[in-house]
Amino acid sequence: MSEGTVVSLNISRGGVPKLPVRSAELGVQGFAGDGHDDVDSHGGPERAVCIYATELIEALQREGHPIFPGSAGENLTITGLDWAEMIPGARVTVGGAVVQLTDYTSPCKTIRDSFVNGRFVRISQKANPGWSRVYGKVLMGGVVSLGDLVVVVPC
Repeated sequence: MSEGTVVSLNISRGGVPKLPVRSAELGVQGFAGDGHDDVDSHGGPERAVCIYATELIEALQREGHPIFPGSAGENLTITGLDWAEMIPGARVTVGGAVVQLTDYTSPCKTIRDSFVNGRFVRISQKANPGWSRVYGKVLMGGVVSLGDLVVVVPC
């Protein structure tokens, strides 16, 4: 079990970047006020929330990529977790909510501006295992705020 902290909570009416807010209600369909331009590929109960690690964003920045919290479309940017525990099947408590991780997030061209030469496959689980964002479904909704504790219960 590892613990971390919410350092950025990001939403948009659709598209990227998702922009920071201080807190938001998380329900079965995702965060209140958050939307998606492509509802066939994003959102819905199995992909209600997208999560990424500050440590991975910082490593990508050191490689020269112009990525920043929310620019890759994640709703929650977390610091301090053992990212290796963030795998499908794990449960995550964050603020007043409980999320079960469902899948790795396949990167798409909409996030290309966050990568040198548009190489968004840099965060593909297939091409670079351990660098992907993760999707989750909401088992119990609640308010999530900046600074909230995040606890991962491995599967």
